[in-house]
Amino acid sequence: MVLDNELAQLLKEGALSYGKELNQQQVSQFGTYMELLKEWNKKINLTAIEEDREIIVKHFIDSMSILPYINIEGQKLIDIGTGAGFPGIPLKIANPQLEVTLLDSLDKRVKFLNEVISATNISEMTGTPEIKAVHGRAEDFGVNPVYREKYDIAVARAVANLPVLLEYCLPFVKLNGIFIAMKGSNTEELNNSSKALDILGGKIERIEKFQLPSTNIERNVIVVRKFRQTPTKYPRKAGKPSKDPLI
Repeated sequence: MVLDNELAQLLKEGALSYGKELNQQQVSQFGTYMELLKEWNKKINLTAIEEDREIIVKHFIDSMSILPYINIEGQKLIDIGTGAGFPGIPLKIANPQLEVTLLDSLDKRVKFLNEVISATNISEMTGTPEIKAVHGRAEDFGVNPVYREKYDIAVARAVANLPVLLEYCLPFVKLNGIFIAMKGSNTEELNNSSKALDILGGKIERIEKFQLPSTNIERNVIVVRKFRQTPTKYPRKAGKPSKDPLI
């Protein structure tokens, strides 16, 4: 799908506001992504947002809002509970040099992600690190030595409350790496996070509040630095972190 001039300009300006200049190929990749998202959304529930402009602002530009916290060269990022690929796929399109793992617990969504990866060619550009989609739960993958403490950055967007997210995500992060929680306007859950941070080896490095470009929508980004290794008993078995959070 070729984005019309107005939509392409909106996307480019949004990316620029986070320090990234998109070329025509990247704009085209976002267009293909949007077309597949709308097509698959008729078959499986991927998003409640269906209008083109809304998809660009609330999914694509919102996903790129964490670009300022990512130092790209040679970094590995895992997107926990990626759903329809946000923020992992937009980050990879904007930064081909980023190696990305998309983790989701629903096989149908993983099939969609693989089609997007294939159709946009973001994994086949010469000399660029891979992007892959994997089917599974954070609680299971977080104890797997192939994935545990192997990532410079873990991200999660609107998946769960922060104490639960910390248990899902910090086990994937290398020592001195970061976990980025993408949140809406409410950060009250920060008050309940000190126990989880202490147990899991994280400390809040920064909290940034901002408005999405071209909107009055408020967002918060919480950056957590991992200062020591997560104890091997975490994450606990599937379902336990959400039923009995560390608060």
